[in-house]
Amino acid sequence: MVAEVTMSTTQNYRIDGMTCAHCARSVSEEIAALGGVTGVDVDVPAGIAVVTSTAPLPDDAVRSAVDEAGYTLLGTDPE
Repeated sequence: MVAEVTMSTTQNYRIDGMTCAHCARSVSEEIAALGGVTGVDVDVPAGIAVVTSTAPLPDDAVRSAVDEAGYTLLGTDPE
């Protein structure tokens, strides 16, 4: 039996403009649609989206997804 090992990476993104659960859902859905994303956890009060993916995501792809949701990507934070 061969065990399958899946590597993942996690990145914290600072997002401006989120105020409610609907905001979190919109951001989550847009980021989750990016290729390789395996999880998105949005903390509205902190203005952070924690994104887990199979490989590092290009910042421009995440920025476009956040823009599409109607918010502003401010940058990344260390884990």
